[in-house]
Amino acid sequence: MGHNPPMKPRLQISRAAIDMIKRFEGCRRSAARTPDGGWVIGHGHTLTARAGAEVSQADAEALLIYDLIGVAHAVNEHTFTPLSQNQFDALCSFVFSIGAEAFRGSAVLGRLNEGAHLQAACAMELWRRAEVAGEHPVVDALVRRRAAEKALFLTPAGPWVGAPSAILRPGLDMDVDGLVPRKTPVVVEATMAGDRLSLRRAAAGSQHAHPATAAAEAVTARLADIFSGPEHPAAPDVQHSRAPDPAAGGMGVLAALAAIGVALFLGGLYWAFRFAPEAGLSPSGALTVGWLASVTGVGCVGYAAYRLFKRLGQADEPLSR
Repeated sequence: MGHNPPMKPRLQISRAAIDMIKRFEGCRRSAARTPDGGWVIGHGHTLTARAGAEVSQADAEALLIYDLIGVAHAVNEHTFTPLSQNQFDALCSFVFSIGAEAFRGSAVLGRLNEGAHLQAACAMELWRRAEVAGEHPVVDALVRRRAAEKALFLTPAGPWVGAPSAILRPGLDMDVDGLVPRKTPVVVEATMAGDRLSLRRAAAGSQHAHPATAAAEAVTARLADIFSGPEHPAAPDVQHSRAPDPAAGGMGVLAALAAIGVALFLGGLYWAFRFAPEAGLSPSGALTVGWLASVTGVGCVGYAAYRLFKRLGQADEPLSR
């Protein structure tokens, strides 16, 4: 008699995730018309929103919980790998933001169902662009939301995996060089004129430049609860400095690196064929030193050219979500 495989438990979204979503979405007590002609009210509710509708804070939360029923169903239905409560909560916030249809075709879901949870968490950060005035810039609030969701997703249900700095010193991962925005992310404000909702870039120095900060603080508070237990004392407030990466610098650094490479190449040739014989050095030793210097110079020039072409190629990439 065959045995059926155990069913993956169906999870429900927690209170902490609901509060995080509320802070990121904000609350609109009166219905507002969106740029695509629809209506939105409360914490991003669109299904029953209509002109002239108004809600209380309690009603807005009730509508959000109703919307999250479908979101939780989508996450439960399309993920085949076991999830912790933190992972499930983070995914629900992510799906509420990008939509269930986009989630089904995303690399996040693909990585999850391969069992690659860390890669799935990193893939969440790529969803950070939005249409603003006909453009698709990287948006400040979306960068912050993805970072908060990723942090929640990676918060373990049990003990933390140790990474002692004394023996596990991090190195630079050039594979994710393109993950850092080349330009400062755009700060966007939702403005209402009458009953119409529109987006605009926030003015420099605006007091409302970071409306999603409270949501990030909510996740930080949740992480602090884990650390504040007897087995996880509160971590001290320590800032770690990182040495700058010269390869990631500007055009001046690349030009200097190329100049050094040319100098080494020419100097190696001069040493091997001109200076060494005049100084009475052995031909084999002179050639070895000159060859090493020349090869090093070629390597410097080649690396500088590689970084330059990579930078130019990234600058020509089209904006995409």
